[in-house]
Amino acid sequence: MKIEINNNPPEKFNWFKMFWDGFTSMSRLSKTLWIVVIVQLIIMFFILKPFFFPNMLDTTYDNDADKANHVRTELYEKAPGTE
Repeated sequence: MKIEINNNPPEKFNWFKMFWDGFTSMSRLSKTLWIVVIVQLIIMFFILKPFFFPNMLDTTYDNDADKANHVRTELYEKAPGTE
């Protein structure tokens, strides 16, 4: 009985190929739903976020110490049991 030894290094796992194969083997409805989800995420994070959640600390305070003091004060005032 002869034992064969494989001296070749193992193949590196290809994440892109795994997701590409999964996406291409989906049904048409599944692909459409994934595209809708991706478009919604792009709209939420790149279009709506800058308008509805502006960075108020950067526009109100000049340096990091003032920003930290404001955040510390707000957290302390809104913490339960600090009246």
